[in-house]
Amino acid sequence: MQENILNAFAEQAKTMYAPMSKFNSLFVENMEKLTEYQINAVKSYAEMGLSQMKSAADVQDLESMRTFASSQAEVASGMNKKIMEDVKTLSDMTMEFKTQMEGIMEEMRNTAAETAKTTAKTASKAKAA
Repeated sequence: MQENILNAFAEQAKTMYAPMSKFNSLFVENMEKLTEYQINAVKSYAEMGLSQMKSAADVQDLESMRTFASSQAEVASGMNKKIMEDVKTLSDMTMEFKTQMEGIMEEMRNTAAETAKTTAKTASKAKAA
């Protein structure tokens, strides 16, 4: 009898911890995505900055200064566009993670309710025996 109760408890524990395992996997996967995204963003911004420094270093006379100065509005516009794209991408990643987390939380609630029912039935059977 006790062996049946222990086996039922072990099975319920596996069921109970399955969503937590999914949560951990999701968290690690998202951290990998976020880290890769951030590394690529930093690389992109660094390349833009270095390009601007090279352009500034190439200024040697009044004409090249005018060309450099006039290109700054275009560069600023490109940088603004890149920032807006990055913010949108980051927002999309966050919303996807939130949606996946809500699914796991719902699964955890259902599992907890099911486990509670099963435990109550097992306990009442054990008392009756």
